[in-house]
Amino acid sequence: MQVELIKNIFRAYDIRGIVDKEVTNDLALSIGKAYGSFLIKNNKKTIGVGGDVRLSTESLLDYLTQGLLSTGINVISFNKLPTPISYYSLHNDNLNVDAAIQITGSHNPSNYNGFKLTYDAKPFYGDDIQLLYNMILNEDYIQSKGTFRSYDIISDYTQMIESKIKIKNRLKVAIDCGNAAGCIVAPHLYEKFNIDLYKLYCDIDGNFPNHHPDPTVDVNLVDLQNFVIKNKCDVGIAFDGDADRIVAVDENGAIIRSDILISIFLSKIIKDGDSVVYDVKCSKALEDMIKKFNGNPVMWKTGHSLIKNKMKQERAKIGGEMSGHIFFADDYFGYDDAIYVGLRLIELLSNQNKKLSEIISEVPKYFSTPELRFDCKDDQEKIDIMNRVFDYFSSKYSFSDIDGIRLSLDDGWALIRCSNTQPVIVCRIEASTKNLLDKYEKMVIEKLLSFGVKTNEHI
Repeated sequence: MQVELIKNIFRAYDIRGIVDKEVTNDLALSIGKAYGSFLIKNNKKTIGVGGDVRLSTESLLDYLTQGLLSTGINVISFNKLPTPISYYSLHNDNLNVDAAIQITGSHNPSNYNGFKLTYDAKPFYGDDIQLLYNMILNEDYIQSKGTFRSYDIISDYTQMIESKIKIKNRLKVAIDCGNAAGCIVAPHLYEKFNIDLYKLYCDIDGNFPNHHPDPTVDVNLVDLQNFVIKNKCDVGIAFDGDADRIVAVDENGAIIRSDILISIFLSKIIKDGDSVVYDVKCSKALEDMIKKFNGNPVMWKTGHSLIKNKMKQERAKIGGEMSGHIFFADDYFGYDDAIYVGLRLIELLSNQNKKLSEIISEVPKYFSTPELRFDCKDDQEKIDIMNRVFDYFSSKYSFSDIDGIRLSLDDGWALIRCSNTQPVIVCRIEASTKNLLDKYEKMVIEKLLSFGVKTNEHI
């Protein structure tokens, strides 16, 4: 039976949409059949599957598994776990898996869910996802019978992390798991280290009753900020819905995003000429710090899959995105694991006789907006508006078109780009002073509104 397909949920980096309306059990079954067939055609034998804590995950996981098994692929079930541990399965010598699928809605509200796919220890994205779409459309499936078994990969992951992290001086740490997948691992794992741990929203609840599991939106960090100040913690750490993105809070409650976090790790990781890969939304402060330590700044397109692949090309030891994805490849595997990144941050703090705010003060200070998101009716309107944006701004300013258009302004910059995952235009602006920032923000927003975008709750 042909499943009802909605093409726009087959996005650049994953497959994601509204449960029961766009993401259904039948879709999960078809994805299993298509991905299993793809793997068999490429002489692969084994896949690991898992999911986050959303209420819809268990059923989707069951149907996905049925679809995979029907193609002859062998399935290893990890049950519920954070996305980074799904990535870890492809580096675990005990398993020898060829691919993985994680069912997750990431940082989206509770009525969303989706599928993140990995193949040969690399992201499966872009044209690959469109290939999968066409396989489902044409019901291009192999029929056979695979085997099924469960495996406790969380135990392996915990032991691996314990072997890598050394906390010297005891610190007071608050973590906010947002009632999401981080709850499964982070509280228990962090308590194994030299930490006084304070837990906020660390009980699993797939309805996410306290706040959306998206730490890139400032309002979702308010409780953690207040908690850190009240309990005099050294640092606060917030994870997103599947624990592959991180935002930190210093001892004064100030928000520290991932581009600035990357900056404070550089002195311990890079040597002369080493590349650091970061996306177009990152602050110039990161570029400044890379140059300070004689590294090679490589600005690249937004998207965790794109950054990971670019890091491999550049042989970079660290990289990341402003949206919370940080990738360590010095003593780690090059994928985004917020639980591990949080421990690296705590380790760094424990080895320095400084407050986090003092360490951050060594990073150049710029004034910037958060990520501004402007709604469009649909993806086609998004593209039409972006064409008008490019025509207008490219005639007036120097620019980079690596990803969208990043304008070079006097003592600042402005980025305008299409989201690869939603019908929105994304914007970020930075300047050397608050007055300049206000001026540039007003200029960009007024022009975008004149082109027909809609503001949303994040503006």
